[in-house]
Amino acid sequence: MSGQNTFVSPFHRPQCLAAAAPAGKAKLTHPGKAILAGGIAGGIEICITFPTEYVKTQLQLDEKANPPKYKGIVDCVKQTVKGHGVRGLYRGLSSLVYGSIPKAAVRFGMFEFLGNKMRDESGKLDSKQGFFCGLGAGVAEAVVVVCPMETIKVKFIHDQTSANPKYRGFFHGVREIIRSQGLKGTYQGLTATVLKQGSNQAIRFYVMTSLRNWYKGDDPNKAINPLITGLFGAIAGAASVFGNTPLDVIKTRMQGLEAHKYKSTVDCAVKILKHEGPLAFYKGTVPRLGRVCMDVAIVFIIYEEVVKLLNLVWKTD
Repeated sequence: MSGQNTFVSPFHRPQCLAAAAPAGKAKLTHPGKAILAGGIAGGIEICITFPTEYVKTQLQLDEKANPPKYKGIVDCVKQTVKGHGVRGLYRGLSSLVYGSIPKAAVRFGMFEFLGNKMRDESGKLDSKQGFFCGLGAGVAEAVVVVCPMETIKVKFIHDQTSANPKYRGFFHGVREIIRSQGLKGTYQGLTATVLKQGSNQAIRFYVMTSLRNWYKGDDPNKAINPLITGLFGAIAGAASVFGNTPLDVIKTRMQGLEAHKYKSTVDCAVKILKHEGPLAFYKGTVPRLGRVCMDVAIVFIIYEEVVKLLNLVWKTD
């Protein structure tokens, strides 16, 4: 009996080791799935959060020298609804819908493309790598999609403040902008946009990657509840707002109807500081904070859930 108690099966020990081993290699997301899931997430998100983007843009365009047209967020909403109805809060939505789908598609597609090349043997992406992948994703979306679409959006919203709006719709506005200013008219503020989007996504993906790694611990394939994903996304969005709102203000001014007043991105920053003071760089922070936290939370939740569905019907392994 004592011999049986001390005997160890040659098959038993490897099983114990296997049980103690890490959960395995993290599953990689195919860039094609990321593009499709990102596009769907971007389109849904912008339809939900656009009114906050509208108010933020109006407040950023409202220069003290004019003097200011709005006393604050509530006043901006009241004046817009009074003059144009509730639909006025959605002026410029079409340009962002057309832009948000490819923007998010390029963002997530590029992030996963770069991330898949930078992950370690276990498939893990550390926070520093997440930062650089996010930076690459932000620059790509800025050049390919964001700059022309944001320029059109800002011009649409700014156009509404004039006595006689000249843009009758998205395609009419695009035609008029290109006819009068050429294709480069849709690329106003490119430098500021690249800086803004690059820093935006670098900060967001750095925070998101850090929080995900903390939550998953030693199990790279540990499932994350959508509500937790949304919370992490909101935190990442808030971090990016406080980190780069000054660049967002400069970008907005460089893309508005008064953009001709500025010789360059640096000149715009200098003139804002000189004529309006340092606090002007944080105009629209509160509505932007609300919008971006919702934006990033919603996008990451929808993105993750769509990827899960795509993994069931689209086998790429």
